[in-house]
Amino acid sequence: MLAVHFGAGNIGRGFIGALLYQSSFHTLFVDVNGKVIDEINRKQKYDVVLADEKKEVLTVRNISGINSMIDSEKVVQAIVNADLITTAVGPNVLELISELVARGLQERLHKNPKPINVIACENMVGGSDILKEHVYKHIAEKDHGELNSLVGFPNAAVDRIVPNQMNHDRLEVLVEPYFEWVVEKTAFKGKIPEITGITYVDDLKPYIERKLFTVNTGHAVPAYIGHLMGYHTIYEAMQDRSVLEILEGALGESGEAIIQTYGFNRAVHQEYVSKIINRFKNPHISDDVARVSRGPIRKLGPNDRLIQPAKMYWEITGKSPIMLAKVIAAALMYSHEMDREAVELQQLIEKQGYRHALERISGLKSDHALVPIIMKEMENINAYTRG
Repeated sequence: MLAVHFGAGNIGRGFIGALLYQSSFHTLFVDVNGKVIDEINRKQKYDVVLADEKKEVLTVRNISGINSMIDSEKVVQAIVNADLITTAVGPNVLELISELVARGLQERLHKNPKPINVIACENMVGGSDILKEHVYKHIAEKDHGELNSLVGFPNAAVDRIVPNQMNHDRLEVLVEPYFEWVVEKTAFKGKIPEITGITYVDDLKPYIERKLFTVNTGHAVPAYIGHLMGYHTIYEAMQDRSVLEILEGALGESGEAIIQTYGFNRAVHQEYVSKIINRFKNPHISDDVARVSRGPIRKLGPNDRLIQPAKMYWEITGKSPIMLAKVIAAALMYSHEMDREAVELQQLIEKQGYRHALERISGLKSDHALVPIIMKEMENINAYTRG
């Protein structure tokens, strides 16, 4: 079986590629990084190392690669013959690969009109839907009906921490042992593939929001609060009791919103939260605060990990999401000269002030109850810094 996977980065190789190999797929990696693709084709294998005391190693084989910058026609032909298409390119890159995916799918309609599924394994809500929307812009309208009948775009929720790598081997990837890959069953066309590690569900939204508002929301706490306190890694920040208290409080608020919205068992959800917090404490994963904090404008968006759970908590309980507001305030204060969004955010704040910048980025109206709560935490934020 052939899986065409867009994105030969650490997530692509260390998470999706590893599970596809364990499921007996030949994985063809598509990427613009010529050095990585050349190495994949030269070695035809790489190691995935689990970040724990045992340091277990999985050697991934049965792989090849295509540099889409110079061999786009080979990618098109691979899509024609593929049994599955997956991505792990980052939310902002889905639009960039959509034209090439569209070319391959349109060619497939004429040469190999068999059902196929495209799963966007991205750190976002509705990634496959968004990719589909971009793909359809490049598909002839006369082919939309046939494409709908043969190509599925199942959404997915993915979760595995893959920290910054410092390996001598370009292809080796260090990953945490824990992972979760949940995919919506109802969106598949044809036979659902048997893939090791996937959990298929009828309704994905509860699982996506549980992950986003627990893992991603939680990760934002030691990142943004840790940055203000001068920490450089998530592990360092997690040793600070005040960071841990804010983390537990923020996940308590987001958890209450999730439990009441989707009916998750309270005890089971608390076990999930405890597991997530322990993952952030893993001494074998040294993840940079700057990497986790990257892209504050997107992360302060109306449907993302900070604003949305805060809104849900307020609407459901009528109480102020104080701990989430602290993290939102810290994210607004995030500054890093090498982060394009952080620079843009601070320029916006300099011109319009924190309140107007918050309203513009988050989509909150000026009279929304959350705005003064967050502004109050802006005033109190120095209580959680080293000064």
